[in-house]
Amino acid sequence: MQRVKLADVARAAGVHPGTASRALNPATRDQVSRATSKRVARAAERLGYVPNTFARGLRTARSYLVGMVVPDVTNPLFPPMVRGAEQVLSRAGYTLVLTDTDNDAGTERRQVEQLRARGTDGFIIATARWEDRLLDEVAEARVPTVLVNRNTSGGRLPYVGGDERAGIKLAVDHLVGLGHRRIAYLAGPQDTSTGRERAAAFRQAVAGHTLPTWRTQVRPCAAYTEAAGAAAAVRLLASAAEFTAVLAGNDLIALGALDAFSRAGIHCPDRVSVVGFNDLPMVDRLTPPLSTVRLPLHEMGTLAARILLDEIDAAGPTDGGGSAMQPAQPQRVAQSLLGVELAVRGTTAAPARS
Repeated sequence: MQRVKLADVARAAGVHPGTASRALNPATRDQVSRATSKRVARAAERLGYVPNTFARGLRTARSYLVGMVVPDVTNPLFPPMVRGAEQVLSRAGYTLVLTDTDNDAGTERRQVEQLRARGTDGFIIATARWEDRLLDEVAEARVPTVLVNRNTSGGRLPYVGGDERAGIKLAVDHLVGLGHRRIAYLAGPQDTSTGRERAAAFRQAVAGHTLPTWRTQVRPCAAYTEAAGAAAAVRLLASAAEFTAVLAGNDLIALGALDAFSRAGIHCPDRVSVVGFNDLPMVDRLTPPLSTVRLPLHEMGTLAARILLDEIDAAGPTDGGGSAMQPAQPQRVAQSLLGVELAVRGTTAAPARS
């Protein structure tokens, strides 16, 4: 069966091929009247026309591919971000390619390099480490890239995340309002911006309330996982430290801590209150449902994609390896922090009287 061409669609719609091309391209559709756009779309659907993205890429020196790199696709944190990004990119005529690094730096490097070799126009990266040589190289090559959820120490790439410090303060204020004075913190990995920023925010909030402190009050976890949270909670219990509440670096760490407390016969919130961070899907259906800081995950993906499209447009044509062909110039770096909320549920209550 012979492939339906753009000229066939234009002929059927009674317009010039250039007009048909603009009408079918989400990025240029607004240059055509709504009536003409609808007529072209109906003709394309009737004829079974499929846009030739390869040919379009040859004309524009773009692949219309965007890579989104996440550390673990099974983590419920990432699907809302991916969905938000994909919706924006799809409307702009781009295809999102999702890759999972399994939290491995070597895998991440291979995936990014392979996608760059295929001419990928830009990246949304959710795997950033605080010190990240790969992302330094990406910034130096001026590859259009936006970081989401995690930032780097250099701050050389656009970043979209939640307001970490505001979220931690909301959680600590809530626990203090219930009457808690001795609050432990199970922090995320300290080689990530989220782990470092939330731990620093916790120390600041505790100092602001003049709460008691102790040497092992902040306990970094090896990973953002239930297993790491459970291990940290077991160590906290073994330390014999007195505490009535635990704030966790993310919801998975909180779930691990809840499991460890349950196995030790410590009931929540009767003997200890627990607050998570992220508000992952389903944590409101636990028994008891988890109190947590809510991040706007879908909106983070949406904004990251919009910023990336601006970066791609600003970069212009690439050299075929995802690097901008323009002369080096100072890069405009956007740092966007979105508002967070506290979802108060069943894992927090006033401390039991001794």
